[in-house]
Amino acid sequence: MPFAIPEFLSSRLALPVAVLGCGVSGDGVLSLLSKLGARAAVYDRNGDEFTAETAREHGLVVFSPGFSLHHPWLELARKAGCICMAEMDFASVFWLGRIVAVTGTNGKTTLTEFLAHALCGAGMRARAAGNIGLPLTRLVADEDGGGPQTLAVCEVSSFQAEQLGHFRADSLLWTNFAEDHLERHPGMEAYFAAKWELVTRTPADRFFAGSSVWRYAALARRPIASGACVATEGQRADTGLEGTPFESYPQRENFMLAAVWWRSEGLDESALYAAARTFRLGRHRLARVAEIDGVTYWNDSKATNFHAVEAALASLRGPTVLIAGGRSKGGDLAGFARRVAPRVAHALLIGETGPALAAAFQACGVSHAVCDTLDEAVRGAAAAAQPGGNVLLSPGFTSFDMFRSYEDRGNRFERAVTELHAARV
Repeated sequence: MPFAIPEFLSSRLALPVAVLGCGVSGDGVLSLLSKLGARAAVYDRNGDEFTAETAREHGLVVFSPGFSLHHPWLELARKAGCICMAEMDFASVFWLGRIVAVTGTNGKTTLTEFLAHALCGAGMRARAAGNIGLPLTRLVADEDGGGPQTLAVCEVSSFQAEQLGHFRADSLLWTNFAEDHLERHPGMEAYFAAKWELVTRTPADRFFAGSSVWRYAALARRPIASGACVATEGQRADTGLEGTPFESYPQRENFMLAAVWWRSEGLDESALYAAARTFRLGRHRLARVAEIDGVTYWNDSKATNFHAVEAALASLRGPTVLIAGGRSKGGDLAGFARRVAPRVAHALLIGETGPALAAAFQACGVSHAVCDTLDEAVRGAAAAAQPGGNVLLSPGFTSFDMFRSYEDRGNRFERAVTELHAARV
């Protein structure tokens, strides 16, 4: 079925569309533009130039989430009279199905994957998309715009949320809120406001927020209706979740939000519990790697903020040796060190933040060492760990100072643990 082109875009698509960013989002935009029969010109920050003269060659600019709203290229494009749209916003114009938006500081990927899994298990047509790795533009192109019976469970980051102009969600699930991405947002209030943009684009009775969200909302004077507040923290065990990834925290928080939304849709709750029993967490999310000499090794490489590290430490029993560090996203290092100090027996610190973390842990009286490589950190952790304890890779920072991605970092950790195990046999 041919796509219906909105009137405000029809003349713009007659000119080559400028696509800013050649990563996963850029590729998704190109796939949708191809389906629309539009021409495209790609500009990437690594080597390309986008000038005022270049901007005048285009009527529409579609940009990836990595471009802030005030990026100089976007300023040039607006001055040249271009319409500038974020990748997700552009995709939403052509999506004909429903959208369940999922956001939060942590847990949003798992919740997005789980809801799509559960909906498919219940016989519905659902796809996980957005910040999860499948751009919404790619989904729109693959599904020819979808249809009334197709549901996109869409993970939305704060970068994406602040860029929206046309996007509307049928429902919104906001898992939690804690310090993160302060390298992009000038403070916690700005970070919260970016995510709050999604609230304004969702019907009030279809918004559900976890405990930490509505607590911060009250402080920020953005009150949330009681019907939207889900008590996700400190809840007693649910016997129906035993043996599933949602048996304990932090994953139980995700299930509780899913369950509230599921019931609001009038869906069979037994199908949701059945889906929990067949669901498997993605890799690098507090995954048990091995037990060596009575010490358990955990890969939590996806933990790229303080809140995730604290949740991982809280879930473990026994003394824990922590491997942390990477590229900073801003935030209060001293406060982070104070909060985790009671749960850290020893810390091995890597990456660009290693020296600053060392000073923070020193101030808290936590024994530590700065390591040049992850392999060195794993060897140091093995020497420091005690039988019955844990070695936890939960970095708290992005991976891009030393690795290609958090997946690469997690894979390297698992490889180092495997080599350590082989040496001990």
